[in-house]
Amino acid sequence: MPIEIRRTLLQVQTTHVEGWKKVAVPTKLITAMAIIRNPWFGRGHVEDLSPEIRDHGPVLGKLLTDMILDVTGDALEGYGKASVVGMGGEQEHGQGLTHTLWFGNQYREAVDAKSYLVFSNTRGGAGTSLVIPLLDKDDGGRRSHYQTIHVQVPDAPGEDEIIIALGASMGGHPNHRIGDRYKDLREMGHDVDNPAGV
Repeated sequence: MPIEIRRTLLQVQTTHVEGWKKVAVPTKLITAMAIIRNPWFGRGHVEDLSPEIRDHGPVLGKLLTDMILDVTGDALEGYGKASVVGMGGEQEHGQGLTHTLWFGNQYREAVDAKSYLVFSNTRGGAGTSLVIPLLDKDDGGRRSHYQTIHVQVPDAPGEDEIIIALGASMGGHPNHRIGDRYKDLREMGHDVDNPAGV
């Protein structure tokens, strides 16, 4: 089944002042979104989602990655992904399209990432907030790059739609000053080569 894309959207947020202080180098948060028709809409419980995942994942991954890189070039530092499934679908539908390597590896490989691609998935009506968590693409313990993008599309997702999104950052959180996981680990006597502390 060919993918049906109703609209793509690109949003760039640039922060110049944060917490009553000028940001020395303005930071950017970038969101690339595609509003697609849910390929499983109206079909009841579909046991095997893999045919549509394999058809749609690479197309969406490349499309959204290219949109992000058109803005960031090689200056991308943080990255993440998200979906919102319309009320006529299951959350599993969005998860199927975003968690597959057919989708995510398009982004990971394009930016030569070393950390995992963080995510959020939800279900809701038009205007539901899309929340994209971000993580440093190379260093999962770099707390300055723990950020979250919040966006809404007033007329999406329709009940038969899914919003699929990628997020990116250029720079860390503006005026970051809460340290990083490595400092905490050292002070707690844990292994700094294990940033998850597990």
